[in-house]
Amino acid sequence: MNIKMSAPTAFRSQSPLDNAMIARYAPSVFAQEAHDSRGERYAFIPTSDVLDGLRAEGFEPYEVRQTRVRDVNKREHTKHLLRLRHPTALKNDEGHGEIILLNSHDGTSSFQLMSGFFRMVCANGIIAGDVAADCRVRHTGRVVEDVIDASFRVIDELNAVGSRINDYKAVAMDRPHQELFARAALALRYDDGAAPIDANRLLTLRR
Repeated sequence: MNIKMSAPTAFRSQSPLDNAMIARYAPSVFAQEAHDSRGERYAFIPTSDVLDGLRAEGFEPYEVRQTRVRDVNKREHTKHLLRLRHPTALKNDEGHGEIILLNSHDGTSSFQLMSGFFRMVCANGIIAGDVAADCRVRHTGRVVEDVIDASFRVIDELNAVGSRINDYKAVAMDRPHQELFARAALALRYDDGAAPIDANRLLTLRR
């Protein structure tokens, strides 16, 4: 019996990704037209055009993802994500500051930009949505220019991310305070008395 494996839809690299590698994991980045479901008012701007514009300004992609779809007709247009770095973005011993670009060509997403922080202890990357910029650009008008402008605004917000990380790192807690913190975290996550683990186990490293 032959089993057809689904194509991989995510890849992370330690060096900038070229177009061939991006297309392998997220062909929707290079869509040549909008999905058939889009109307006349929908301005089709390929993500690849935006990527070209960002590269010209010094941004480079290090991660690519796209959603899995059951309808093969949507695979070339579905939602996708690029994580990019810029030489002026935050970088320290903890990791790299990045911008996250989301888009689709089937109407499920506008161009959306957020700032995130990639740490090697967390291979999925951390999207710091609580302190980071969140910019959305509709599929109308000067999309490429608007996305580039928003990208630099997002980079500025990465300084806030770095400041928050440094503040957290400066907090030293002894064991009783750690347990108090863990119990408070469990109380936020679960109803009183319903947590499946105790505070001490929550503090155990599993890397």
